[in-house]
Amino acid sequence: MIAFLTENMAPLMFLALVFFLLFGYPVAFALAANGLLFAFIGIELNLLTPALLQALPERVFGIMRNDTLLAIPFFTFMGLILERSGMAEDLLDTIGQLFGPMRGGLAYAVVFVGALLAATTGVVAASVISMGLISLPIMLRYGYDRRLATGVIAASGTLAQIIPPSLVLIIMADQLGRSVGDMYAGALIPGLVLSSLYAGYIFLITIIFPKRAPALPPEARTLRGMQLVIRVLVSLVPPLVLIFLVLGTIFIGVATPTEGGAMGAAGALILALMKRKLDWSLLRQAMDTTAKLSAFVIFILIGSTVFGLTFRAVNGDLWVEHLLTSLPGGQMGFLIVVNIMVFLLAFFLDFFELAFIVVPLLGPAAEKLGIDLIWFGVLLGVNMQTSFMHPPFGFALFYLRSVAPVADYLDKVTGKLIPKVTTGQIYWGAVPFVCIQIIMVGLVIAFPEMVTGMLDRGTGVDPSTIQIELPPDQSYDTDPAAMETPGDDASSDDSPSSEAAEGEEEEDEDKPAD
Repeated sequence: MIAFLTENMAPLMFLALVFFLLFGYPVAFALAANGLLFAFIGIELNLLTPALLQALPERVFGIMRNDTLLAIPFFTFMGLILERSGMAEDLLDTIGQLFGPMRGGLAYAVVFVGALLAATTGVVAASVISMGLISLPIMLRYGYDRRLATGVIAASGTLAQIIPPSLVLIIMADQLGRSVGDMYAGALIPGLVLSSLYAGYIFLITIIFPKRAPALPPEARTLRGMQLVIRVLVSLVPPLVLIFLVLGTIFIGVATPTEGGAMGAAGALILALMKRKLDWSLLRQAMDTTAKLSAFVIFILIGSTVFGLTFRAVNGDLWVEHLLTSLPGGQMGFLIVVNIMVFLLAFFLDFFELAFIVVPLLGPAAEKLGIDLIWFGVLLGVNMQTSFMHPPFGFALFYLRSVAPVADYLDKVTGKLIPKVTTGQIYWGAVPFVCIQIIMVGLVIAFPEMVTGMLDRGTGVDPSTIQIELPPDQSYDTDPAAMETPGDDASSDDSPSSEAAEGEEEEDEDKPAD
């Protein structure tokens, strides 16, 4: 038994973690407890030394000193302030009026606003709940299919996970040891392509099943002409300025992601103040939620650090690396297996848990196979986006369920009886968009230039060909003695030191041997 434990400590440790998670224990405490338990077992079996645990305090303080993680509370606070200040409501109302005459216009508006909110808030819950509260009643009022309406709202809300400034990209960059700015730049094009795929699916629905996504009737389009143009400009300019303030400064290298997040938080406060929505209640709610989310992330990171310390001490990282690098098919075989595994794990774990548990194990194997870790991180980010949409555990579906009508109700505008939205309709509405996300994973693998094309690959100059030429020192012309190097002085035959050395050698030769 002891020999079995000694030889299979790493796989047993991984299976024990899966056991704890499946039984519903909190992830942070399951990670930490599992790491400590196997550390004590390893010490008792003389596999590990007690000195191993002395590394824990320094690792925990290393998490606290990590400047990259400061971007998480900044971007969370910015998103919550914008969501509660009414920006999402103004955007959805205005863009809905702009696309209203088109079939599926409200659905297009939801995708457009979802991408815009993703680029400003970066918080999935805020985007899904905002659009569910504002757009879903309007879409139901004018005859949209319930599965299409709920699916497009949930899917558009999850764009906040892949379009910068995404929280998952910050954590992904930290776990893979890469720059957050590079991760943001690499994820921008895939995020926009995914938004376009959503819009393309809506277009197909309007062609094949036009009654599922009708245009707004003329009486519902209250804004026309110059009035609509002015409203669009007034609603779009502030978030676009904020997007440039946050992402533009990061991409051009003026600000770090943490500094960009701080500027975004300040800009969100200014926008809320301009809308006269900034009060103590708003600030308190935003700060409370930000503190809870930040503490949640830090506790999971501390737990994963405890687990990772013991797992590496029992050579678990080498076991996983050997397991993954020995897969048939090389890079492609590795990518296929990893993406299937992450897709299946996303049924049970959210993206924070996947990022802290799975990504640190996959990164070294990917790097050993010669895979670009920025591209690999974006690929995993697109894959883990499905964790929000998986029936029946997708968090975006839970968020939408919390704001969707659970009973039939009388619409105050049209006077019609609007049927309720069932949980089954929400789940079936999410399935096509999960399939689109899987297609996007395939596109990122097939066309890696979508990610790598946005990265700064340097100047293209070979450092080995660089020659450095220094100008001659002008003092050499005026002081000939300065041109003599210390080495020349020491080896000169006329120098007093060399004469003294020769005299000492002669004296030594004249002395009789002892």
